[in-house]
Amino acid sequence: MSGHVITNSVSRRGGRRSFMALVRRAGPAYAFLLPGFVVFTLVMVYPTIKVFLVSLQNWSPVPGAQNEFVGLANYVRAAKDPIVWRALENSGLYMLVTVLGQMVLGLACALALNAAFRGRTAFRVMIYVPVITSWVVVSILFRYLFQGDGSLANYVLAAAGHAPVIWLGGRWTGMAVTCALGVWKGVGWTMLIFLSALQAVPAELHEVAEVDGAGWWARFLNVTVPAIRRTTFFIAIMLVIGAFNVYISVALITNGGPANLTQVPLIYLYQQAFNFLDFGFGSAIAFVLTAIILALSLVQFSVGERVSGDAVA
Repeated sequence: MSGHVITNSVSRRGGRRSFMALVRRAGPAYAFLLPGFVVFTLVMVYPTIKVFLVSLQNWSPVPGAQNEFVGLANYVRAAKDPIVWRALENSGLYMLVTVLGQMVLGLACALALNAAFRGRTAFRVMIYVPVITSWVVVSILFRYLFQGDGSLANYVLAAAGHAPVIWLGGRWTGMAVTCALGVWKGVGWTMLIFLSALQAVPAELHEVAEVDGAGWWARFLNVTVPAIRRTTFFIAIMLVIGAFNVYISVALITNGGPANLTQVPLIYLYQQAFNFLDFGFGSAIAFVLTAIILALSLVQFSVGERVSGDAVA
């Protein structure tokens, strides 16, 4: 009996010593992480929980007001709202056009910059300047270029013998303008990321393929594409998330109009929450959008890991 007591006592002392040793080793790291974790909790976690609770209520911003708990009623309302569905369709269209456009044009520019030619620096600056330009500035610029019969776009059409187009007066023409802005402004970012990945591809792989008789296109498909596969999926995930969060350009060019034809989720939820003070409904739309983005990101992660694993194997 005494042997068991002594053994348990030694075991507890050994456990305390190992725990204290772990604290001494990991303590400084957690101390450095703590401020960031606190800020993340206050800025991200708490507001997210609060917005979710608001989405379950008929919430009023008036201090002291009674907030009626309505459960999933706001989510049911969102599911039945045709404007919500149109906004999601517009976001899906914006995502397809801008993600594919930015990736294709960005990769093409990166391939061009990865080769030596005169004026390469000037070309790089020209492509990247839109990235660092304010969204507000370029959105107002595009609105000026396409607004009204006397816009620059219609002046070019008139010079070519075509009738003017009411660019911002229809759903598809309005979305075309915002999509064009999204592609133009984002190509420089994708170009820079692709260029970094291309420069990390070993030159020996291209040399061996060239010795084996592979042409440029064959080397691109069999050497370059597999080598930058992970970078490609990273860019795709980031662009999809950004596309569904489009706000400034649509707000300043069409503001969701006319008649909500170019509406997108962020503008619609903002209007519901701050123009009509329907915070519960606006919060529900926000969580629906979050769920869609999360699902798409998880699918992309899963596909990316599977394809990358197959490539390595």
